[in-house]
Amino acid sequence: MTMFLKRKDDLSHEEFVKHHIEVHGPKFRSIPEAATHCLRYIQTHPIELKTDAAQNADFDGTAELWFDSEDGMEKVLTSDTYKNTVFPDEKTFLDHDNTLILVGEQVEIIDAYRER
Repeated sequence: MTMFLKRKDDLSHEEFVKHHIEVHGPKFRSIPEAATHCLRYIQTHPIELKTDAAQNADFDGTAELWFDSEDGMEKVLTSDTYKNTVFPDEKTFLDHDNTLILVGEQVEIIDAYRER
């Protein structure tokens, strides 16, 4: 699952990033079902680029979550901790209406362990 995140209008980008890393990440990590079913969770926040080779889209960050299965994802996202702790926190800093979610399968193109 990859989420392209937009902050709520009343937050600065810096406030959004701080909350995403320091508050929301630990709340998600506290989900008991995540210990079993979430294989990886990475947050990415845009940097100021010093090159013209690429441009950042107008998002405040991404969240990438790897689950062991679609069923595992469902167990995490329907858990009591997600519903009662994590989702309410999302409402404090995320603009859900303008956040995009993509659930899919990865295809590895360049292997990190390739021969040199």
